[in-house]
Amino acid sequence: MSQWNPTARLSYWAFHANRRPSYMRFAYLQLGSDAAAEAAVDATFDSIMHEWLRMLHMDRLDAYAWTILKQRLVDRQRANSAGPEPMHVTAFEAALKEAHADRYEVLADTIRFYSAVSRLAERQRDAVLLRYGLQCTPREAASVMGVDEATVRSQLGQAHRRLARLLDASAGS
Repeated sequence: MSQWNPTARLSYWAFHANRRPSYMRFAYLQLGSDAAAEAAVDATFDSIMHEWLRMLHMDRLDAYAWTILKQRLVDRQRANSAGPEPMHVTAFEAALKEAHADRYEVLADTIRFYSAVSRLAERQRDAVLLRYGLQCTPREAASVMGVDEATVRSQLGQAHRRLARLLDASAGS
């Protein structure tokens, strides 16, 4: 990085500052721990830094960065495969937050929902987790994923239809 021109350095740090918070939140949803999320995101930005000068010439820099994050998450999930399923950890957290509701029912519904989400296609799952897990707008999700907003809206529509079928099927079981 020390050999980079000032513009390249500034653009990298601006990208880092802009993306790190959403990458951390997404990684936490996927991995279930702050430490694992931080390790995955740090590895992501290390990889991005090594590729940054080349990435500056890409049409879809954000999309490429997103694929790097997704690969680092897979790497971290493999390394942590002995622990609980991260989405189920999130389900327990949701149940604990819902003090006024029946905690067992909230937990069961949340696990059922995350189980259905885990069966979506990868891009649909990413769009759902960003939109509903992290409360991103479709525009924000599109920006993080490096795709058009229309693509996110389409992925969400497809995910809604698939989730409705999956949750109907699991409710009947």
